[in-house]
Amino acid sequence: MPKAKLKKLEDYQEQIRQCVKCGACRAHCPVFGAEKHEGLVARGKVALSQALLDGDVEMKDKFLLDMSQCLLCGSCCAECPNKVPTEEIVAAARREIASKKGLSTFGKGVSTVLKSQGLMKTLTKSASAFSALLFKKLPESSGLRLRIPLPFVDRERTLPPIASKTFREQHPEFIEGEPGQPTVAFFTGCGINYLYPEIGEAMLKALKFIGVNVVIPKDQGCCGLPAVSAGAGETVEQLADQNLEALNRKPVDHIVTACASCNAGLGKIYAEMGEPFEQMAAKVEDIFVFLARHGLPEKLAALPKKEKRVRVTYHDPCHLRTRGITKEPRQILKALPQVDYIEMADAGTCCGLGGTYSVYHYETSQKIGAKKAQNINDSQAEMVATDCPGCIMQLQDSINHAGQKQQAVHILNLLVEALDELG
Repeated sequence: MPKAKLKKLEDYQEQIRQCVKCGACRAHCPVFGAEKHEGLVARGKVALSQALLDGDVEMKDKFLLDMSQCLLCGSCCAECPNKVPTEEIVAAARREIASKKGLSTFGKGVSTVLKSQGLMKTLTKSASAFSALLFKKLPESSGLRLRIPLPFVDRERTLPPIASKTFREQHPEFIEGEPGQPTVAFFTGCGINYLYPEIGEAMLKALKFIGVNVVIPKDQGCCGLPAVSAGAGETVEQLADQNLEALNRKPVDHIVTACASCNAGLGKIYAEMGEPFEQMAAKVEDIFVFLARHGLPEKLAALPKKEKRVRVTYHDPCHLRTRGITKEPRQILKALPQVDYIEMADAGTCCGLGGTYSVYHYETSQKIGAKKAQNINDSQAEMVATDCPGCIMQLQDSINHAGQKQQAVHILNLLVEALDELG
């Protein structure tokens, strides 16, 4: 079977030339919006990437810092008149840097952990077992999140509790559905498997409601997005090979995700790695696109509205928004009988997570997140729902630091109650 192969920086020569340095990207870059520094704009990153290809720049501290200051959110490309894929170019440049200078200490750590599900499981179980010693609990008003002293993680970051038992450990690999129904592979990703198993439970309930057969491959790995952010190209390719094998072991009609990053990793990045990966990527579907296609919004809308409802707004994860997935999550939210939906200002702006960006640049990440928290507060919503575990973690951290009381949740967490009524 062919091996995964990421593009090299030199493969983007044509796209790099298409950048006319017009500066339209300035208005849409979250990092520039937070720091107001010209060197952080997409056109600057493209110019630096060309200089790297031409050998006209030394890989010194300033260059490395500028190339690290990108969330890979894709907002610039979405608004670029020439559609220059800056996030792809920057990711390729980081791989080029790593091939010449080696990975950073943090990048090596990310690579080592992501390549070994056994190690990741051991680390998370250890953290869960010693949580009473490792974690400092915050007040319940701050969303029941925890402050954790760990290497590379800012001491002020608040994180969700680590699950004592992973989601995949709690379920068989195959769950039979109704006769004649298609078979769906559930790609859990790391966030659901290790941090938010309750999202996985809600996902299963939704899939069972539709009646499909469900495959949860035990040997699936990380989608590789954190490794993309860190420039660890070999790790991304190894994970793609692992997931191709895991997801092809049983014939499946669809590969469904409940994580924006996983959806982009499998559906976009893998699609450019060659024929078998392209075929797999074509099966990848976001859970709310899948549910909308099966008529769930209409079924939910037919339910009587609850007398007591919760005010909910929605945050667009970048990895869904830039792939055109914005309508279906809102359709589900608006149809929920216990929800009053409120559209907040700038719902499509990045929350500031950006894979490993918020570890490298937590202060800037906080500035970006503070704007999002303010928009949530201004909407007067009680909850902010989204379609990405990583965004949930970042949003809750931003809300906590703003001293606000809103809770960040996955839409699936809200859907469960309505599914009970639908029977």
